[in-house]
Amino acid sequence: MVDPVSDTRTTSPVTASVAKPAGGPLQPSSPALTPLGLFTVLTGAALPMIDFFIVNVALPAIDHDLHAGPALLEMVVGGYGVAYAVLLVLGGRLGDMVGRRRLFMWGTAAFGVTSVACGLAPGAWWLVAARIAQGAASALMLPQVLATIQATTSGAGRARALSFYSGTSGISASVGQVLGGVLVAANVAGTGWRSIFLVNAPVAAVALFLAARAVPETRSTRPTRVDGLGTVLLSLSLISLLVPLTEGRATGWPVWSWVLLAVFPFAAVAFAVTERRLERAGRAGKAGRTPLVPPSLLRVRSVRTGLAVVVPFSLGWGGFMFVLAVVLQEGLRLGPLAAGLVLVPMCVTFFAGSLAGPRLFSRYGRRAVTAGALIQGVGLLGVAAAFYWGWEGRDIWGPCAAMAVQGLGQGLLLPLTLRTVLSEVPVAQAGVGSGVMVTTQQSFMALGVATLGSLFLTMSDSMGMRDALAVTLAVQVAAVAVTALLTLRMPRVRD
Repeated sequence: MVDPVSDTRTTSPVTASVAKPAGGPLQPSSPALTPLGLFTVLTGAALPMIDFFIVNVALPAIDHDLHAGPALLEMVVGGYGVAYAVLLVLGGRLGDMVGRRRLFMWGTAAFGVTSVACGLAPGAWWLVAARIAQGAASALMLPQVLATIQATTSGAGRARALSFYSGTSGISASVGQVLGGVLVAANVAGTGWRSIFLVNAPVAAVALFLAARAVPETRSTRPTRVDGLGTVLLSLSLISLLVPLTEGRATGWPVWSWVLLAVFPFAAVAFAVTERRLERAGRAGKAGRTPLVPPSLLRVRSVRTGLAVVVPFSLGWGGFMFVLAVVLQEGLRLGPLAAGLVLVPMCVTFFAGSLAGPRLFSRYGRRAVTAGALIQGVGLLGVAAAFYWGWEGRDIWGPCAAMAVQGLGQGLLLPLTLRTVLSEVPVAQAGVGSGVMVTTQQSFMALGVATLGSLFLTMSDSMGMRDALAVTLAVQVAAVAVTALLTLRMPRVRD
């Protein structure tokens, strides 16, 4: 493990504070993150998360306007998620090297530009390419948020900042679909679905202006060369898994999809072996690259057990939000605005849960995380029951109430889990730790869209949308049960 000495140095005139790495006082050279700085980085965090989901309610409008077809619509969603997931760890490492504020600003500027390219897309393939570029820009921006929080806060301030980050992360999924529905329905200046992308440009401009003034610059004092081979192998592993699962069903499972899936286990094993060799060489004092994902980081208990919880949660969450958008618009025939507004109760309770989480965690420790998983499961069962028995009457109030319960559980579960993952990560590895965590989260959200989404769409053709939804939600309930069991392996920690 890299020496857990504070690795931050500031080029910002922000007042320094005192605390230790990974949870206690920062070193005297570390800058403090002001409330305005926290607001700025959280704004930057919200943009890519919202855009992961904002297109869900706009897909019918995009299809009608650009004549995209199922395969290209899958690529509009999946291309962004794959590019995002593939480059997140690299984005975190680059921030450690050249400066986290600098990478945050570069990523924010690129996100604004690529959003405009999406909004002005003259055709479906243009939109797909712009979405892939937008995902790459997000991967530069997002890891810097957690790394900056980790390097510039401590104690209660860090707990509060991570709760706000996690609350932002969770409600962004719901807010994305609500905002998408509002913008598509409003048809501002005749832009229709294009406004869901164009609206990012002024927000990114404001975030850039504030970042230059309020976000302190931090970076590693021991910058290392980028692990080029590890980056290629990790990218190949994620691409060979996510691309065929995302596109396979829509394209009829062509030969290339099976070839890519066959490549995945070999690429994953090669990546693991390469990273282990690099870290061993570094311990032996041999000069060379530092591994992109140090295996020792994954042996830290908080990281290992926390990521184990993130995996089934993200898998179910990504699939749920995609399937819900299809059910509300194509099954219940709601317009984009109404489909988005159905999620408002879940947004409210998620944020309430994320704010209450730190106090509950201080009192009950990991039991608060387990309680969140159980509450989420109860809410999900309520959603399944309300849709199944209220389908013919097109009743949306039952699902709304159940989703409010589900959101409360998720608001307790996700923030505390993300906080646990980072609790024992040294500041010197803040960037790569953040990148690994967010890569896991985003990869399995994309995998959830591909697997649960494909399961639902395939079954709805043969057994009807109501029964297909019941089966899909049953699978997600099983994932929630696994999540609850995995929370019992997390460290018994209280603040």
